[in-house]
Amino acid sequence: MAPRTPLARVRAICLALPDGVEKEAWGSPTFRVGSGKMFAMFVDDHHGDGRVAIWCKAEPGVQEIVVGAAPQRFFVPPYVGHNGWIGVRLDRKSTDWDEVAEFLADAHRMSAPKRLLKAMEASTAAAPAKPPAKPKKVARTAKR
Repeated sequence: MAPRTPLARVRAICLALPDGVEKEAWGSPTFRVGSGKMFAMFVDDHHGDGRVAIWCKAEPGVQEIVVGAAPQRFFVPPYVGHNGWIGVRLDRKSTDWDEVAEFLADAHRMSAPKRLLKAMEASTAAAPAKPPAKPKKVARTAKR
């Protein structure tokens, strides 16, 4: 059964990432990798803003794109927004949890130590490839 609360879902996503750990800071769950570098924070009504959301690292330029395209779903979070982090609302019925997982995976990758990134790349490269599909039989036309 899938986790039901936004925090449970975020926790499941973050802790499934390599070396992902949870640590409470500033009264909120934060998610870290490696030696403790934070890549995401879960917030619930932060200073009365009325939002249930995550704040997470993002690649340069992503913040402007997503906030500009969908300000009802994304926002510039306080404290870390000036560093390009994005706020993603989780209190909407239309929350796309696959998209949330992608943002969190990107944030994790940006914060992960190089040794972990190399190990992740190596395990991806070593993963067995899917066997090729069996060739379809081609109907032959009768000789004339």
